[in-house]
Amino acid sequence: MCFRTKLNARIIEIENTFNASFSEPELYIPQDEINGFEFLPNPVITDVSPSEILFYNWGLIPFWAKNDQLKKATLNARIETLDEKPAFRNSLENRCLIIANGYYEWQWMDEKGKNKQKYLITSSEDEIFAFAGIYAHWNDPVTGKRLNSYSIVTTGANELMSEIHNNKQRMPVVLHQKDHSVWLEGTPHQEFAFPYEVNLKAQKV
Repeated sequence: MCFRTKLNARIIEIENTFNASFSEPELYIPQDEINGFEFLPNPVITDVSPSEILFYNWGLIPFWAKNDQLKKATLNARIETLDEKPAFRNSLENRCLIIANGYYEWQWMDEKGKNKQKYLITSSEDEIFAFAGIYAHWNDPVTGKRLNSYSIVTTGANELMSEIHNNKQRMPVVLHQKDHSVWLEGTPHQEFAFPYEVNLKAQKV
């Protein structure tokens, strides 16, 4: 799965990578480690506005939710069941790029995971990259406030991630740069399931 990411690049580097501009650059805070369970806003690019970098909250809340508690279970969305799970199927065509320059995973060193080794995973192809994502708009029934949120799409693990994420055998869908627009334009999600992959590298941290 993918619950912790990294994005500490400079604004100008991010904007040049995606040929897009931050709508609210003052909100951007470079971070060495982003904890998904804090459900905070992070930089994304949506299919509706591909030249604009927006801030959406990690942890997708579907439009029909009565409260925001579902976000605890929607940090990730399995690509194999995107069109089946109630939390995700209405967002299947709401595509976004989730910007990062790394993510973290833990290798279990024993059968029960009492001892773990942390790894930083990066792309061998691009210093700054994008996860495939989906998003939703939700109106809080109590406050009336609108919340924009996203989920990172995951797939089966490649050889490297099978060794590292050895308890779950999953990895986020990291997109080739040439496929950013392909994902946003609504190409069938099944085409991005493993064996689709980007060359990754890992280092112990």
